[in-house]
Amino acid sequence: MKGQIRWLIALLSCLLLGLWVDSGAKSTQQAIAQHFSRPIPPAMEPRLLSQTPPSEPMPSSSSVDSRLTAAQARFGFKLFSQLQQSPAQNVSISPSSVAIALSMLYNGATGNTQQAMAAALELNDMSLEDLNQANAALEEALENADPKVTLTIANSLWGRTGFDFKPDFLQRNQTYYGAEITNLDFDNPDAPAQINDWVSQNTAGKIPQIIDQIDPAQVLFLINAIYFKGDWTAPFNPEQTRERPFQLADGSTKPQSMMSQEGNYVYLETDQFQAVSLPYGDRRLSMYIFLPRPESSLAAFQQTLTAENWQTWISQFSRRQGSIQLPKFKVEYETSLNEALQALGMEVAFTAGQAEFANLADQELVISEVKHKTFLEVNETGTEAAAATSIGIALTSIDPNPPFQMQVDRPFFYAIRDNQTGSLLFMGSVVNPE
Repeated sequence: MKGQIRWLIALLSCLLLGLWVDSGAKSTQQAIAQHFSRPIPPAMEPRLLSQTPPSEPMPSSSSVDSRLTAAQARFGFKLFSQLQQSPAQNVSISPSSVAIALSMLYNGATGNTQQAMAAALELNDMSLEDLNQANAALEEALENADPKVTLTIANSLWGRTGFDFKPDFLQRNQTYYGAEITNLDFDNPDAPAQINDWVSQNTAGKIPQIIDQIDPAQVLFLINAIYFKGDWTAPFNPEQTRERPFQLADGSTKPQSMMSQEGNYVYLETDQFQAVSLPYGDRRLSMYIFLPRPESSLAAFQQTLTAENWQTWISQFSRRQGSIQLPKFKVEYETSLNEALQALGMEVAFTAGQAEFANLADQELVISEVKHKTFLEVNETGTEAAAATSIGIALTSIDPNPPFQMQVDRPFFYAIRDNQTGSLLFMGSVVNPE
């Protein structure tokens, strides 16, 4: 009997303890809910970390090597600086596109050429394996950055039929860059169109052509194509768009369609400029607009545009209420990057007899041309942009000679010669053949 009583007491104790714990848990849950339902005071609003605006989600990019993103930023600002030739000219480049195309070629470089490319691309603290793995991880992260934003990166290698390339070079570009590799008859007049069709397809038709013609000495094209389409997180109302004067570099003005909106923005203001972040989709990707002060100029701002200053500025953005007027605009830009890349230290890669691409092929090769094209359009809905980079690789000498055309349809001279003795048997001129 006593055992039964002790058993009932123990059971009753457990039931009472459970009721107490359940009551406490409910109180705790209510307290937590009340705490997190309170608005965050302005002083507690999160500050900008790295390149992610405050109160916008931190990207999941733990697999991306920060050395690569930092190197691409330094390279991009250096390249942009080299292309600033005219204050009246629009300049638009994709540092990512150029860097990826050159990274593919870097897999074939050796000796001084490899060192020069590493310095230009700011890769001196990364091994080739590090670079390839980092590029693969970065491309995957970018293409999956935001389900509401379209961002595609495509790579391809186009090799002359019959030319032998090192298998390791081709394999690395396939493995790490997903490069499509095509053997193409470069002597076929339709060959440039086949390459251009690939570029057009991978830029949604925004860049229909990157190759004009193929030189008989060229044996390889390495091509990167990037396409971006993102809608603003907060679209502009087309009914708010008005035609307003836009001041040009020479001080004159022109009428321009200007979009307008008000809101709470990630913003920065200094003595030199105003800057705002306009996010796309789920806010992982943004367009940053930097507007120099009226007493300054874009040229003066660009003198301070370095990777180091960029990182400093990005860390200083914070949220602020305001309004913005932004022009609708479209930019189409095309340039050869030969001179710019040589100025950044890659001259050896363009110089016959000095360029070393032994990991690409056994023959002596040289960069013949690096072409870059971009397209960018900004309107009330968002932004559509595309870029393509083509690197042409050529033999330093070519044999046999390229085919020629000779149409004898005007007065000419002739001679009949004994090629063993050198004796000239006949000679004459024909001005009116009969």
